Amino acid sequence: MRWPAYETEGFFDEMFDADGEPRSGAAPLLDRIVELEDGELMNRQRAAEQSFWDLGITFNVYGSEEGTERIFPFDIIPRIVSAADWELVETGLKQRICALNLFIDDVYHEQEIIKAGVLPADLILSAKGFLPPCMGLTPPHGVWCHITGSDLVRDRDGRMYVLEDNLRCPSGVSYVLENRQVLKRTFPQVFEASKVRPVDDYPSRLLEMLQALAPAGASTPTVVVLTPGMYNSAYFEHTFLAQQMGVELVEGRDLVVSDGYVKMRTTKGLQRVDVIYRRVDDAFMDPLTFRPDSLLGVPGLMDVYRAGRVALANAPGTGIADDKAIYAYVPEMIRFYLGADVLLPNVPTYQCLDDDQRQYVLAHLDELVVKSVNESGGYGMLVGPHASEAEREVFAKAIEAYPRNYIAQPMLALSRAPVIVDEHFEGRHVDLRPYVLYGDGPEPYVMPGGLTRVALQKGSLVVNSSQGGGSKDTWVMVED
Repeated sequence: MRWPAYETEGFFDEMFDADGEPRSGAAPLLDRIVELEDGELMNRQRAAEQSFWDLGITFNVYGSEEGTERIFPFDIIPRIVSAADWELVETGLKQRICALNLFIDDVYHEQEIIKAGVLPADLILSAKGFLPPCMGLTPPHGVWCHITGSDLVRDRDGRMYVLEDNLRCPSGVSYVLENRQVLKRTFPQVFEASKVRPVDDYPSRLLEMLQALAPAGASTPTVVVLTPGMYNSAYFEHTFLAQQMGVELVEGRDLVVSDGYVKMRTTKGLQRVDVIYRRVDDAFMDPLTFRPDSLLGVPGLMDVYRAGRVALANAPGTGIADDKAIYAYVPEMIRFYLGADVLLPNVPTYQCLDDDQRQYVLAHLDELVVKSVNESGGYGMLVGPHASEAEREVFAKAIEAYPRNYIAQPMLALSRAPVIVDEHFEGRHVDLRPYVLYGDGPEPYVMPGGLTRVALQKGSLVVNSSQGGGSKDTWVMVED
């Protein structure tokens, strides 16, 4: 069965195979859509969008002339992931997070990976995310990266690759949970008939993980979510997760260090805080340790953390593993720390810091995607094949001036999924951000699903919401 006027156009399609037949788990949904009366699907799409407005599911865009707050674009046709595909994703991410955690711990302690010559010392010491004040820190249970969101893409051959890792303050999980609730109302019969793994227990799992980080003696630990404030692009998510976990949402001005502990100002006086789920970047957490001009953090917070009297998630210093130049070495980390081959490969990456690789990048800018190592959200990026000669020249000069700040990758033929466009279906490129929790257990927990981001502009490869992207619900099937 092929939808009318829908073509895969040579890309790997997440819903249909090359012959136009539904992939595993997709048939019940497609059958139901075909049965709908004319106009009914669009009615359901509009109802879903109205739900997002009614629920206040928005994000903020910095510097937008159209206003800062927008609804997060949502397409009601879910992305379906087979059980076999998910098994690889889950095991691969567990392997990756364990290796990254060992790497971060090593960087701030013995630096064995540098001594062994696996990673150049200059690459780590020059990284923006390397924080000397974190040297010697030991977070609870030896875990640094408690919440991770790694971005996955699929190439034309159907193989999954890790595009990048997000270990500081990964965002987007609130949209995963809200997308699922909206889809349950949009296709209730299909959802009940399909064997889809649940995601609704994520807030309770997150709270349980955070509570497990509490200092010894805190029998009923107080957990808070620390937000930069209402103008942050992910403020909706901060409020949503705090509400879902039943904990307080606080800003830096609501917390104070007193008698060697972090305490929260309340109407009844100061209350001790045991665990802080921080959505504030490392540099702004404590003006006495990091940026002295920060008004978002808590003066003295790091002293309390070093003393083991408060837990922070994620631990300060995890940003070293967000660096896109260091990302290129994750397969080597897995071999070094775990003695295993990588299960989820990286996208092939050229290091502009290397003379030979830099010359290759400069000679092939019209073929490559160039990225700034510390930017996110689709910023600081050149899509060479789609760029003008003038744009490529600007990046060439930037690469030559500061090669450490850039990496390059081949432009993948990202997989696509059908979206509703003017009452018909068209393919749009997608990626996937699964969320991983890692606390005191023997291995990380991978949420069965994640945020499928979709480039809603035709032909675009940029899926970020700030760049015109939207999202889909992600259905991970229980069995094929």
